[in-house]
Amino acid sequence: MAALKTLLENLDVTVVRGTTELDVPDVVYDSRKITKGCLFICIEGANFDGHSAAAQAVEKGAAVLVTQKEVDIPADAQVTVLKVENTRYAMAFISAAWFGHPARRLKTIGITGTKGKTTSAYLVKSILENTGFKVGLVGTIEVIIGDTHIHSDNTTPESYVLQSYMARMAETGCDAVVMEVSSQALMQHRSQGFVFDYGIFTNIEPDHIGPNEHSSFEEYMHCKGMLFRQCRVGIANCDDVHWEKVMEGHTCELETYGLSPQADLRAENLRLTNHNGHLGVAFRVGGLMEFDGEIAMPGRFSVYNALTAIAICRHFGVTEDAIKKALKEAKVKGRIEMVKVSDEFTLLIDYAHNAMALESLLTTLKEYDHGRLVCVFGCGGNRSRLRRYEMGEVSGRLADLTVITSDNPRFEEPQAIIDDIKTGISKTDGEYIEICDRKEAIAYAIDNGRPGDIIVLAGKGHEDYQEIKGVKHPMDERELIGEVLRERGR
Repeated sequence: MAALKTLLENLDVTVVRGTTELDVPDVVYDSRKITKGCLFICIEGANFDGHSAAAQAVEKGAAVLVTQKEVDIPADAQVTVLKVENTRYAMAFISAAWFGHPARRLKTIGITGTKGKTTSAYLVKSILENTGFKVGLVGTIEVIIGDTHIHSDNTTPESYVLQSYMARMAETGCDAVVMEVSSQALMQHRSQGFVFDYGIFTNIEPDHIGPNEHSSFEEYMHCKGMLFRQCRVGIANCDDVHWEKVMEGHTCELETYGLSPQADLRAENLRLTNHNGHLGVAFRVGGLMEFDGEIAMPGRFSVYNALTAIAICRHFGVTEDAIKKALKEAKVKGRIEMVKVSDEFTLLIDYAHNAMALESLLTTLKEYDHGRLVCVFGCGGNRSRLRRYEMGEVSGRLADLTVITSDNPRFEEPQAIIDDIKTGISKTDGEYIEICDRKEAIAYAIDNGRPGDIIVLAGKGHEDYQEIKGVKHPMDERELIGEVLRERGR
């Protein structure tokens, strides 16, 4: 039970009818979950507008409606109707108050950017926990609260859900929470209702532009920049050509990281490493901290992820030795995740599921001294066919061998998807074979691995299922690899 007036603190509210002198036993934003006496927030979504359920909510016993436009309800209804400019924004503040402002009991870290959010978040969690902090995580793969792991449906959940997670983190003794903050979440005010202690910008590329996402690249940049009007300290990758545009109007203290000499925290003297098939990068950290480090993940972008984590953890007083240890042990499920199958060649799993990500990944791996670069991938069904052509062309151009297989066919025939990929690969002179069954494709790549090869299983990453005809069947590539090795007595 909470006083309505307490829930409305920090909000500009117009009382259309009724009174705010009452207590509410529940806060609800899903019309299917109305309870007697609750406060119901009318959210305008892509597929359903909660305002259309206002009369139904009153009928079920809702005592308060929070709206951003007029609603049609009976004239004699005993209900308080409150109007705000934006109900999503209001929901964030109402939810924060409902759960007792949990962010005030945590150090809050928000990471935004086109790429690098997931890996950076796990690195931060790992480094801080190695130093004795207890850290919750909210991200694309999962939400972690103590020993509890919750599957994620969105990179950043609705504000009510986010506040409930943070409340649980505070209750279980977490000191901090690190979260991935998507541009969609910022646009829809899911991360409002509190001020982040640290906001981080990794990079930005033209992505997430289209229906139900962002109308333009300019809007995408603007939404990313919203985080820096909602944090105390902003940390930005100053090597990104758009970083100053993203930071326009920032209200936070600002510091930078990158490879450029102008960065406050920088990495210098990069050197690719390969320890018995374990690929990484060694570098010198300069500026705000100074030490020699190495991250156990390949590529220049891994150095940026490391710098992101170092820049954050510096504010927590973490020692150089603790940072160095965590970077050497770094491993994030489905993000250039190396799986040991042989001393002679490298096998890794990555979530790269579009042409941009695949090109970045394969280009990075080609920089290493290696045998063949083998790419095993498929494409999802009921998605753009253009993605299949583009990914086929990228793999054909950059990989020495492509093994075309199945991903999540959904309601399409796997062979039809493979044929589209072949259309793209045929524009190159890249060598390829097709093996529809994903386990058989992985087995082929392992059985035919040669000394020095780098084998990439692309597209599935952290996913532990395969979606066929509307059903998600259990399928984890790590388990498939284990089965293949056991069947061969290895």
